[in-house]
Amino acid sequence: MLPFFACHGSRSAPTAVRIQTSPAAGRGVQKIQHIVFLIKENRSFDNYFGTFSGADGATTGKTSSGNVVPLTHTPDQTPFDIGHSWKDALIAIDGGTMSKFDQVANGDQDGYLLPYTQLGRADIPNYFAYARNFVLADRMFSSMAGPSLPNHLYTVAAQDGGTLDNPHPNRYNWGCDSDEGQTVPVQKPDGTVTMEPPCFDFQTLADSLERAHISWKYYAPPKGQYGYQWSTLDAIHHIRESELWNERVVNDNQFIADAKTGNLPAVSWLVTGDASEHPPLSTCAGENWTVQQLNALMQGPAWNSTVVFLTWDDFGGFYDHVPPPVRGNYHLGPRVPLLIISPYAKKGYVSHTQYEFSSFLKFVELRFGLPALNQDDAKANDMLDSFDIDQQPLPTLILQPRSCPITLPFAWKVTDEWRHLKKHAKSEERRYSPF
Repeated sequence: MLPFFACHGSRSAPTAVRIQTSPAAGRGVQKIQHIVFLIKENRSFDNYFGTFSGADGATTGKTSSGNVVPLTHTPDQTPFDIGHSWKDALIAIDGGTMSKFDQVANGDQDGYLLPYTQLGRADIPNYFAYARNFVLADRMFSSMAGPSLPNHLYTVAAQDGGTLDNPHPNRYNWGCDSDEGQTVPVQKPDGTVTMEPPCFDFQTLADSLERAHISWKYYAPPKGQYGYQWSTLDAIHHIRESELWNERVVNDNQFIADAKTGNLPAVSWLVTGDASEHPPLSTCAGENWTVQQLNALMQGPAWNSTVVFLTWDDFGGFYDHVPPPVRGNYHLGPRVPLLIISPYAKKGYVSHTQYEFSSFLKFVELRFGLPALNQDDAKANDMLDSFDIDQQPLPTLILQPRSCPITLPFAWKVTDEWRHLKKHAKSEERRYSPF
């Protein structure tokens, strides 16, 4: 049995929960006809927006020795990845002290404290521009104190089926078509943990949309490409093994064409690979890719009826000073950035309302009158505080991609990391995983 603060448990009821649409939703949120969840990788709020004026950010951090250290500069391409597993997240959170990020895997490499670094406006100028012109949320938490797979499952289902971590061995396919022998730790309601294939069969928002005849797509790299591991519906058996997989799950490079030609569905998810910003990959290249997607959307016919929720899936091991709330018998994960980009977003607004990935689903459910999937999305804050549906719609913000530092090939970076970390790895369970 895990300690109370670390317990993950079964948190979601298996049946749909009928909720009422809020009065605010009935007053004009129908103007929003397209909802996009754009999910990038592995950054904490303080790592990206700790210096943003008006937001609750930090420029110093506490270490396990009790010292307060400045958050130094994050290189555009990091020299290695840092621990962000379930165990790493609980270590870093340390019961709410937020003081042991230096004890995550590779958190202190010969005195180099990569977790205690951050970027500023000069490093991510276009993300800062979106924040100044639309909404930045500084109480957006990942839904689970852990890495990508459980949090990506939350973005489609408001639950993760008890999943604690990413699959092992850690390859580029995480789901029902994963390699034989690949498993994930799954925690049962009694606290016991079993190793199971990463293939689940709970209901998702995609199922709710399908039943209501509301259009949707999941844009992601195809099998065989880096980033396919984040094509999360691969882990939902009744979708992966049905025609929905072939009809609704499409290549991420199709998003720009659909946005420009007015072919976006009512609800879409968008993930990518080499531009995901997952360390050690280039932040600049990832930001440029995001700008290209949003420029296409703003130049297309759907801008005046669209909202984009641009977020990051987990903290990636980077420092954040705000303790995640405890919900029931488990922690939410550390804060991640969230930008809400829409003609109906409040201009230059910093939301201090607590959000997590279930809030995305709650927003869709309110907009389209859908039932909640479980108690997490039923109880989540719905994000309506970040909108002024009656305002004069905000104009487009067409930004220019920028010149980036020289980008090293990803394969070279991973090889170099393995060479470095083989020397420094402390134990097999803390060994580097590139996801």
